[in-house]
Amino acid sequence: MSAATEPRDAGHSGAGKGSHDPVQQARRRRTFAVISHPDAGKSTLTEALALHARVLSEAGAVHGKAGRRGVVSDWLAMERARGISITSAALQFEYGDCVINLLDTPGHADFSEDTYRVLSAVDSAVMLLDAAKGLEPQTLKLFDVCRHRGIPVITFINKWDRPGREALELCDEVHERIGLRPMPLTWPVGESGHFRGVLDRNTGEFVSFERTAGGATIAPEHRIAAEDAAEEAGADWQRAVEESELLSASGGDMDVPAFSRAGATPVLFGSAVQNFGVGHLLDLLVELAPQPTPREDVAGRTRELDAPFSAFVFKVQTGMDPAHRDRVAFARVCSGTFERGMVATHAATGKPFATKYAQQVFGQQRDTVELAYPGDVVGLVNASALGVGDTLHTGKPAVEFPGIPSFAPEHFAVARTTDPGRSKQFRRGIEQLSQEGVIQVLRSEARGDGAPVLAAVGPMQFDVATHRMETEFRAPLQLERLPYHVVRLVGDQQQRSTLQTRNSEVLDRSDGSALAVFTDDIALRSLIRLHPELDLRHVVADTD
Repeated sequence: MSAATEPRDAGHSGAGKGSHDPVQQARRRRTFAVISHPDAGKSTLTEALALHARVLSEAGAVHGKAGRRGVVSDWLAMERARGISITSAALQFEYGDCVINLLDTPGHADFSEDTYRVLSAVDSAVMLLDAAKGLEPQTLKLFDVCRHRGIPVITFINKWDRPGREALELCDEVHERIGLRPMPLTWPVGESGHFRGVLDRNTGEFVSFERTAGGATIAPEHRIAAEDAAEEAGADWQRAVEESELLSASGGDMDVPAFSRAGATPVLFGSAVQNFGVGHLLDLLVELAPQPTPREDVAGRTRELDAPFSAFVFKVQTGMDPAHRDRVAFARVCSGTFERGMVATHAATGKPFATKYAQQVFGQQRDTVELAYPGDVVGLVNASALGVGDTLHTGKPAVEFPGIPSFAPEHFAVARTTDPGRSKQFRRGIEQLSQEGVIQVLRSEARGDGAPVLAAVGPMQFDVATHRMETEFRAPLQLERLPYHVVRLVGDQQQRSTLQTRNSEVLDRSDGSALAVFTDDIALRSLIRLHPELDLRHVVADTD
């Protein structure tokens, strides 16, 4: 454990606090994701939240800036080298009487599938907006996913310590472009780039912050009564008060039911890198973020929180412990009480699954977990039988939660090993990456098993796959890019021969389905005109 990391009281997911009743324990849980466009500051905010919860004594920095260690949520070598998140990370810690399950997500559009899987496992989301850039393309897409899934969103306008846009302009953009009514709970005192603090719209106080060296420690804050704030902040305070009154007159005050319906978003202003405003966000999550609620299974039946244990796997990760190259399945507990060592049923196969090796995760660091409750994320180690979307449960009747759809890939490449002597490791590594969802693996009758086709939503996934094959499996790859960019699901397998043309071919997926891939939309439309009987369907996740 890092010297900058303190012991975490949440090691047993609240087992030492009060009742072990899953309903009561669920009330203590806040399970949320941090999402945004790349470079908006997700990993920095994640680090700052852990710092304010006092589970870190010092915040790390992206790229390990100023001689500091890296952030706990970006632990892969590629993440630290590039300064971006390329895989989701789970952190659990206690804050007051609450247990926080925080999931940091990749911001880059190439890793949208990983972000989407995480959103299936949370009860709310924190969306970061860059004060200078506002709503960016990936931000818009993620808001749409949250709205489609009914996930309440809290907005944190970040980097207010740097030059940027007007606060009112940013709030108007949120309302006009995505239809969420902004409800600012704090309002900046001082324009972006001249951040003096915030007006707490609930108490009317001026909250000022003190800078710390590089933002590595909690920024002390001072609350100043409204009648003294004008003397302290002058015209900046007066402007903040006037704009706050304008917000109230235009319906910008807090409306809890609207937030719960995912029709409005509380808004906070701050600077994650300076730790300004982060404490307000953490307190808001405890106060307003929804606790776990009963979930529906594939049959539409509601699985109550006090029903026997159930959970679904939303992520599989290897390489967290380089010394052992183990495999961890991240499962979100949906009902009942998880007890380490219990034997659950794997819904997909009906076979028993032993949970002897179960861990609570904090970035790359892990502790054994004995008990977990609805809302918690449990890391099941060496869970080779589990895949993304699988359900575990105990008791009867059996339960299976809806699976997690795959995105339609847009980039394809044939993979071959450059070292024939490592063919076994090559096959094992490709299978592992497929099971984790790092990349989709397709097979071609013409190419054979030695030359699988890797399919990706974005080209950076190829970089991750290549890096991991070289470093984890010692099986270097040679990729031959294919010219395809459009994909459809083949509805009638007897039409395969018709789909094999100069501009298209059929590739097989591990679930038994067949995908027709085309060079472009023109090739697809031309073939349909020649063969209108073709049964081709879209391959999309339920984000529309």
